[in-house]
Amino acid sequence: MGEYQVNKGVGRQVEFQGLTAQYLVLFVAGLLGVFVCFAGMYMGGIPQGLCVLFALTASLGVTGGTFYLSRRFGPHGLQKLMASRRHPRRIVHRRAIRQQLRMARIRRTVKP
Repeated sequence: MGEYQVNKGVGRQVEFQGLTAQYLVLFVAGLLGVFVCFAGMYMGGIPQGLCVLFALTASLGVTGGTFYLSRRFGPHGLQKLMASRRHPRRIVHRRAIRQQLRMARIRRTVKP
């Protein structure tokens, strides 16, 4: 059985075969989901060949997708992408224009 080294320096994230920590979690969760689906399909009576074909294609998809995300977004880019989707695209200012002008006049008169 082959041994794989997990590269981790002092103060650095865990890296395994080019995947950093957050992508490792995504990769393992995806493969676990594929396994659960395979077991459910097999126990549900679907033919074994179809179950194996599904498991192979889904696991290849999970593997390729995870490595693609790791290459594209880097160690923190996926978190930044998810955070940017939570921010509003523009800030809407709904205060009346007259009120803004009145406040501007008051500010001018207050200055010494």
